[in-house]
Amino acid sequence: MEKFEQFLQKLDKNLSEADMKLLRRAYQVAARAHEGQTRLSGEPYVYHTLAVAEILADLHMDAATLAAALLHDVPEDTSVTLEDLRAQFGDEVAKLVDGVTKLERIRELSRSRHGTLAEAQAENVRKIFLAMVDDIRVIMIKLADRLHNMRTLNALPPEKQQRIAQETLDIYAPLANRLGIWELKWQLEDLALQHLEPEEYRRIARLLAEKRQEREEYLQRVIAIIRNRLKEEGIVAEVTGRPKHIYSIYRKMKEKERDFEEIYDVRGVRIIVDSVKDCYAVLGIIHTMWRPIPGQFDDYIAMPKDNLYQSLHTAVIGPEGRPFEVQIRTWDMHRVAEYGIAAHWRYKEQVRRDLSLEAKIAWLRQESELRREVKDAGQFVESLKSDVFPERVYVFTPKGDIVDLPKGATPVDFAYYIHTEIGHRCRGAKVNGRLVPLDYQLHTGDQVEILTAKKGGPTRDWLNPELGYIKTARAREKVRQWFKQQERAENIAQGREILEKELQRLGLEQRPFEEIARIFKYDNADNFLAAIGYGDIAPQQIAAKLADAVVQPQLFPEPILPPPAVVGIQVKGVGDLLTRLARCCNPVPGDPIIGYITRGTGITVHRQDCPNIKNIKDTERLIGVEWGVMREAYPVDIRIEAFDRAGLLRDVASIVADEGINMSAANVSTHADNTATIQATLLINNIQQLRNVLSRLESLRDVLEVRREKA
Repeated sequence: MEKFEQFLQKLDKNLSEADMKLLRRAYQVAARAHEGQTRLSGEPYVYHTLAVAEILADLHMDAATLAAALLHDVPEDTSVTLEDLRAQFGDEVAKLVDGVTKLERIRELSRSRHGTLAEAQAENVRKIFLAMVDDIRVIMIKLADRLHNMRTLNALPPEKQQRIAQETLDIYAPLANRLGIWELKWQLEDLALQHLEPEEYRRIARLLAEKRQEREEYLQRVIAIIRNRLKEEGIVAEVTGRPKHIYSIYRKMKEKERDFEEIYDVRGVRIIVDSVKDCYAVLGIIHTMWRPIPGQFDDYIAMPKDNLYQSLHTAVIGPEGRPFEVQIRTWDMHRVAEYGIAAHWRYKEQVRRDLSLEAKIAWLRQESELRREVKDAGQFVESLKSDVFPERVYVFTPKGDIVDLPKGATPVDFAYYIHTEIGHRCRGAKVNGRLVPLDYQLHTGDQVEILTAKKGGPTRDWLNPELGYIKTARAREKVRQWFKQQERAENIAQGREILEKELQRLGLEQRPFEEIARIFKYDNADNFLAAIGYGDIAPQQIAAKLADAVVQPQLFPEPILPPPAVVGIQVKGVGDLLTRLARCCNPVPGDPIIGYITRGTGITVHRQDCPNIKNIKDTERLIGVEWGVMREAYPVDIRIEAFDRAGLLRDVASIVADEGINMSAANVSTHADNTATIQATLLINNIQQLRNVLSRLESLRDVLEVRREKA
């Protein structure tokens, strides 16, 4: 009870006596329910729920959230039911506890229903994100729960520590960042790094410790200089040293490939003032006192971050020629920067509308509703990583409104952000008054104008990630939905055309559509073709799936016995034999293959659709073979038809080299109609690599067709 009394002493003074009574009852119920239960660390279990409540109290969360934090594991781990809690604490607290409990149950169900832990984690993340739109306080409790679990991670086995730390760094820390909760974000990141990169964590911590006294003395001198100057200028401000966090230093060292001493914000000063006008006045004063470092200024007041964060950031060369970073913000900005969306619950019952809170909830609802349509958990998590968690760019509409997009976004992404119909009818774009291609990557500060047609729809090329037209999952899903709404017959026809073209390019056109549909887990070929037609299956997925599928036994009608451990080729039912690849058809990993027993030279491996194999009469000499562990490159002949021009072969060779592929032979022949044919032999590792290089060659200027040569 002593720990709980200490907890009460730290609570927000705005909490009423009724709130205090609620929390006392919640703790008493939790303590009785968890009596006798301990964590792996050996401490009483109720200490965990109290620690979660303390984390949320530091964020000034409301009494209902704190009570739910104290009770969040009761229905799951004890005999006390949710209905018992509802009867004692009311609907609001019970609903929050139920939300957290459901998330825990989802985690367990996900692990039992999904084939891999990664799939289970993806499904869990999907449910967590969708839950935010119902009551974001559920996620606040979940984040606090994760933070305390990270603080006590040493009690778990090493492999579990690694898995939980990685999940924290991938999902929970970015989620805290997106909600603007800096206090949780930096702690989650530092704790995750401590377990994922312990040596690097200790090295940076040691460097910080070794230089701490020198750094603090230097900062105190700088702070004194700034305070005196601001006092002379009549500006009231609080000037402090900014705390350093190990993960942010680690990330900047990695991203900028710099040593510890070259990171500017190892030394940091924060200046908090009363008004926005004072922020810019202080910035001008700092820049007149010390020389600013080019490229190190960010105005997040004029262009706030997506999580509502606002501040001015600059870096200057200070006294003794040492660089340091300065953050300048108002007190309201500071409150949002530290506590993010949590700051708004402190004044839950205020009469005045909180527009920033409403903007955040609107964002959550928009993102959540879009993602409800994404059923595949892995695809869902990838969309989070592409749309929600990455670095952002801030661009302007022609009217001057700010649009927040992930880094790498294009005019097509911008168009779909503005309105679905604008996206569908997008035919061109102007950036800063200049026409740009639709795969142009937008930069912060760009002004974007979309040129539209009166009617029409998107093109299927937009769904090809290799062409770079779309970055965001939002735009990609809208394009898919458009194609899904088209006539089924049209989608099937489009899908058939795409599939035939892809198989022809790979030299696999003999494979039945029904067989490929089964690989993608479709009951019939028409449904599979329709899915390709409306963009659910991208062309590059076909090669990847086929490469995986050829090692599955059910695709081979030959009898299967334990194969020998032969590198490269495995011969079914026979001991180690000499094998070589047939030059007539040049099979590569991913191709369906069959062996032919020769007289005196071992087994020659052919593609199953090789004409020489189809015409063979001595069929008893055929033997089942399959691809084993690949350690070498395989020759593949390709044919390129193009308009003849200077530098064509050079450009082809450059693309091949970029893909890390050797070209062992090349022959160019020109024709009277000003076209040229390039026949080349590439040393390919697998069918996916072949597909990638064919796609890149096909997008080359003046190229008409690229395909794999048949035997």
